[in-house]
Amino acid sequence: MDEFSFIQSVQQTTYQQSNIIKGIGDDAAVFREPAKDIVTAVDVFVEGIHFSKQIMRPFHIGYRALAANLSDMAAMGATPVSILVAVVIPKRWSTKDLEEVFSGIKFLAKKHKIDLIGGDTVSGSDLTLSITVNGTVERGKACYRSTAKSGDIVFVTGSLGDSQAGFHILTNPETRPFQDEGFYIKRHQMPSPRVDFAKALTSVSRMSLNDISDGIANEASEIANASNVSIHLYEDAVPISKSFNQFPSSLQYKWKLFGGEDFELLGTVEEEEWPKVQYAAEQTNTKLSKIGYVTLNEDNKSRVYLINNKKEKVILKKEGYTHLK
Repeated sequence: MDEFSFIQSVQQTTYQQSNIIKGIGDDAAVFREPAKDIVTAVDVFVEGIHFSKQIMRPFHIGYRALAANLSDMAAMGATPVSILVAVVIPKRWSTKDLEEVFSGIKFLAKKHKIDLIGGDTVSGSDLTLSITVNGTVERGKACYRSTAKSGDIVFVTGSLGDSQAGFHILTNPETRPFQDEGFYIKRHQMPSPRVDFAKALTSVSRMSLNDISDGIANEASEIANASNVSIHLYEDAVPISKSFNQFPSSLQYKWKLFGGEDFELLGTVEEEEWPKVQYAAEQTNTKLSKIGYVTLNEDNKSRVYLINNKKEKVILKKEGYTHLK
């Protein structure tokens, strides 16, 4: 199948968003949004770095790549509306494999009423996906990392460490079986970005958000630095799944604090508005946990502290997966 035949095989024939003026078919797509702010993000996913056919079907690769983008939209409080997908295709990947990748993308896109409006295809040595997502948010309502203030509550959605547990199960078959294997594997292969929860937070006047892609230690540090504050986290309040304690304690600690790829949301909000966040969680059936608080800096340095299970306050280092490290 040549490039143009492949594009025809994956393009949409109709669009779910009324603001799409022109999708696939010209040199660029056109959409119109006169009354809202536009939010745009892009992520690149490279074979051998972000995914492997050994532990993921092509469907999961496409699904997970889009999920990561949608998590970025959720962290901005935005509603995703359209995507562009550029793909580098190696010869060893069959047309069927590529169709499965796009099937995974389309499956999640349909769930959130997102339109595929363009992209590009080129040949190369490793499969590479670059997804650009466009979203909208009410004017002036985008959420930023830089708005945390002293006295804020720190919260997180879902449970942490699940994705890394699933990765461990998939890459250590000799140690199986584990309790709830299917749950952990699904949390790695098909994470659930908190788009609906984020959309339900529009009544909150001030809130910082960050998606947990590189571990809560990393994400909390980013909020602390951007807001020029310090963040205190209670280790025993960090939410984990009910069977998570079946794994070695050293791995539990590493995965829940530094593992990442759960694509949950970490946020801060003033105490008076905490009930609004709780209501949004109830309305969207989202698990929500209060895990800490924000203070002013000491010595003009932003830090993240962990109050561990021994009630000791220690500095939580900014560790986790970092590209180009």
